[in-house]
Amino acid sequence: MNDNVVQVELSSRSYTIHLTENSFGKNSPIWKQVLSDLQPIKHAFLVADENVAAIAVNPIRDCFEAAAIRVSHTMIASGESSKCVSTLVNIWEQLLASKTDRKSVVIAIGGGVVGDLAGFAAATFARGLRLIQVPTTLLAMVDSSVGGKTGINLPSAKNMIGAFWQPCGVVIDTSMLDSLPEREYLSGFAEVIKYGMIMDAEFFSRLEALVEPLRAREPAALREVIATCCRCKASVVSDDEFETSGRRAILNYGHTFAHAIEATQGYGALLHGEAVAVGMAMAAKLAVSLKMLERSSLDRQTALLQNIGLSQNLTKFDLRKLWPAMQSDKKVEQGKLGFILPRKIGLVERVEGITLQQLQDAIEI
Repeated sequence: MNDNVVQVELSSRSYTIHLTENSFGKNSPIWKQVLSDLQPIKHAFLVADENVAAIAVNPIRDCFEAAAIRVSHTMIASGESSKCVSTLVNIWEQLLASKTDRKSVVIAIGGGVVGDLAGFAAATFARGLRLIQVPTTLLAMVDSSVGGKTGINLPSAKNMIGAFWQPCGVVIDTSMLDSLPEREYLSGFAEVIKYGMIMDAEFFSRLEALVEPLRAREPAALREVIATCCRCKASVVSDDEFETSGRRAILNYGHTFAHAIEATQGYGALLHGEAVAVGMAMAAKLAVSLKMLERSSLDRQTALLQNIGLSQNLTKFDLRKLWPAMQSDKKVEQGKLGFILPRKIGLVERVEGITLQQLQDAIEI
């Protein structure tokens, strides 16, 4: 199986995920292909996380300028607090000042925050601009850069304002992970492990065997894991692009808890992946308490998260405070809060009608 290219099949909106290493620079064959696919193009607007701008902006600028394409750029402060209305307005204003038009393309360079922000700006400015995602964190590579979800946070509800806006391409350069801080790198594995839990038991077992090389950032192991995650995400998105059939909801495993934790703790107190790890622990414990899931499967999830370096300390989270935030979750349907819970490793389903008392009892097991 080719770990260099993954296709997201969406009819006229289909696109390619390119997986590469050390791809930045005007002579890069990957970027030459991307430029060819983008024609006609006269202007690129780069939106970059300030932490990676020094590494990525100039090489990508050189690539575009070598093809006689005008380049503008802006930098975004790192962290979830940037995913807000004021930052979005600033991007819109800079797009306008840069004489951006419908033949321009927005390039999002950074983690999930930048990808969501730049993607939403692209979806809404001039009623829609083309978008290229260049994820630079593990979490963004395996999850947020693929699938077309864009948006910003409200103070009390994460990702409540947004749009589905598919990129026209994704460029994943695994060498960007070399300089990623350890905490941020490890947090991305919550989303990696999620794919094993929700749809691929064999992949889960493979992750159990790859813990040490993944923690050591070995390129071959990373390429294999990222490619598998992208194929999983592409499969789900192709089946249910706009979350109409319920298939895409499985990607929310652990996220109802995680988003409530982020909203109540304050955005940035925990990294998104750290909150997802806690949310997965809560969801699996709830499934065990409901006799949906064998305790041995919970134990395997607990061990894998712990071995990869993710804490699942649930004692510091007050479910009475999380509960109201969960009711504002965008996954509430007809006033009913649903949780994605595992039946076994590799299979999950949506469950409604859970009470606060059931949650509190479950966390104690």
